[in-house]
Amino acid sequence: MSNEDTAVSYRKLIDDYINKFGKEVGVEFSTLDDDGYTKVKRGSAIIGINVLEKEGVLLFLSAIMKVPESRQIDFYRKLLELNFLRTSDGAFAIDAQNDYVYLRAFRGLAGIDYIEFVDMLDTVAQVADEWDDKLKEEFASE
Repeated sequence: MSNEDTAVSYRKLIDDYINKFGKEVGVEFSTLDDDGYTKVKRGSAIIGINVLEKEGVLLFLSAIMKVPESRQIDFYRKLLELNFLRTSDGAFAIDAQNDYVYLRAFRGLAGIDYIEFVDMLDTVAQVADEWDDKLKEEFASE
């Protein structure tokens, strides 16, 4: 099987998982676009689902907030402390290009099953939903 065939089969697999999950929760979600991306809303969190074909990775991303202009050391410390035990399989990360904080989780596509897919999606949704407002409240207004 060529790399292109593998990428297509991974996109189809993840599309199947997205459709199955949508049926289970009673919401119709968009399937992956040509770039291997879609998003779902869970609680207050919007989670981007990305199939990164070249890397062979499934990436979940949820935008949290802009890096605050003040108290950055306190902010970074808070993110690292949360990453230690409070984010489960997710982790906070900063996109240097736009100075924005995301919660992200990723896993290799090879061998991923539906239960893992849903677990990762639920984890990112729950953690992002819990911490986006708390972090904004504590750091964004300053």
